[in-house]
Amino acid sequence: MFKQRPLMTMVNGFLKMDSSLQKGQFPFRVKGQTTCMQHKGIQLEFYCEECEQLACIKCLSTVHKRHSLAGLAEITPQRKQDIHNFIVKTEDVDLVQVDQYITSTDTQLKENASSFDKLCDQIKSQNEKLKEELDLLSAHSLSLYKQMEEDNTKLLQTYKQDMEMYRTQLKQKVKECKKALQQNSVIEIHDARFEIGCPIKFPVKPTIGLVSFSPNKYPQIDLEKALGEVVISDQVLNHDLLDHGQSVPSFVRQGPSFKQRPEHNVNSEQRSGDITERSKEKKGAVRTTLLPQTKILREWNSPCDISSVCPTGNGTVWTSYYFSETLTLQDGKGDVIQKVQHKTINDLSLSPTTNTLWLSDEENSILEFESGRLLHRFSTDRRPRCICITASNHVIVGMTNRISKFTSEGKLSLTTLPTGTEESLICTPLRITECSVTHNISVVDSKGNSDDDERNKYVVAMDAEFKKLFVFDGKISDTYQQMSQPGDSPFDPRGLAYDHTGNLVIGDHSNKRVLLISGRGEFLRILHTDTNGTVDVSIDKFGDLWAVFGLNNIKLLQYYSV
Repeated sequence: MFKQRPLMTMVNGFLKMDSSLQKGQFPFRVKGQTTCMQHKGIQLEFYCEECEQLACIKCLSTVHKRHSLAGLAEITPQRKQDIHNFIVKTEDVDLVQVDQYITSTDTQLKENASSFDKLCDQIKSQNEKLKEELDLLSAHSLSLYKQMEEDNTKLLQTYKQDMEMYRTQLKQKVKECKKALQQNSVIEIHDARFEIGCPIKFPVKPTIGLVSFSPNKYPQIDLEKALGEVVISDQVLNHDLLDHGQSVPSFVRQGPSFKQRPEHNVNSEQRSGDITERSKEKKGAVRTTLLPQTKILREWNSPCDISSVCPTGNGTVWTSYYFSETLTLQDGKGDVIQKVQHKTINDLSLSPTTNTLWLSDEENSILEFESGRLLHRFSTDRRPRCICITASNHVIVGMTNRISKFTSEGKLSLTTLPTGTEESLICTPLRITECSVTHNISVVDSKGNSDDDERNKYVVAMDAEFKKLFVFDGKISDTYQQMSQPGDSPFDPRGLAYDHTGNLVIGDHSNKRVLLISGRGEFLRILHTDTNGTVDVSIDKFGDLWAVFGLNNIKLLQYYSV
């Protein structure tokens, strides 16, 4: 069982604790200090198990009244044993392993230079060929665009002349009608009315060739493909490094003797057939080129309503519904694999490092689902509206008027300024996501700075220190605006997820579509438009998009190609 720990906040350079059981606040004790911070000069003799703080004799009747305390002399033997165990383990296991890795890396460094020297001439030669091909391709494209420009110019000039003639004819008709009314002749009025009934043919607007150029914002992978690939075997890379998370560059192809660590936590029985095939095809591949049109890989209806979706990466997905009491794991066909009962679930988030599921509930608790059990990790001082587990295994919690970052044990490490201050960013957070590339975060604020203005909703992007980068209010480019249906609803972001290139996917509920914006806040495209409102979006480890529409319709979408 995990005991609830009091929240710690940084105030005037001191860590202070907020607790409904304590009226006062006490500053953080400096390491090695033997006297009480609350009662000056009195020796620290006790340990409060509830607050995890040292206390003096006077604290028993004040700040730690009715708390469970133990004498320092009583717990010191166990503390010494813990320290001794740490020293033994560190010296006998951890440091030995580190020395082995350093020695292995030294060997690899020596082999690295000779391996790449042999490739330099080939790479330089291929580089020159690619430059020539790129010059030819650019020249051809420029010639094509120039011809299209000339053709469009001719069409538009002709159309302009036709419109000018049409304008002249209309003015002449108006002049004749005015003259007939002034003279008040029944014959001329009759003739003028007859002329009105014979409309002038309106010029037809020509269809011109549309030309656009979208620079590849992330050309590295495409350039690596064009340059070629290096085939390596297990004699080149050290397996121990691979076993500890070292990745192989995307332009390096695995040779026949290359062995890679099997995927963590993969249950083949839980995978649907095509998910398994996609896993084999995409292993080691990175997709960065946007497809001309988003593909629907699969679509199915969930047996339960959904407000939050977390794909596991092995073909299954965790789902929950607003304030429901059931957590559901289902496969890619909608069949329920597992149900977990808990009270009033608010939001879900999957840890990118441990692959374990975290959730928040209405009782201000943050929990982790581990080894088949929901374990209470810590509590917050107000309702957690949304959560996000970061790559560093921190827990970002969105609460009314602020977001805060905690360690996995519940120690507060960062928080935003409260609403009402000049730099305040967050009012009513609905979703939080972290970018795996930049470690920036983005937050959906469901009501902006006004509880009365339902239209004031936006997405706020911040860096890792919660400093504002940009605000996206749902505005799309003129090209897409012309294609949109008349009477588009106000921007209503619900789902939010960064993809592996650093772009941001946003589910716009009211307009029933999914948007893609860059990591700098620039609108890129509409990825998908549906008949139902977008409820949530999430990106799996393959770069595919899981989107929920309506109450229970799930679509697996692909918008990048390899």
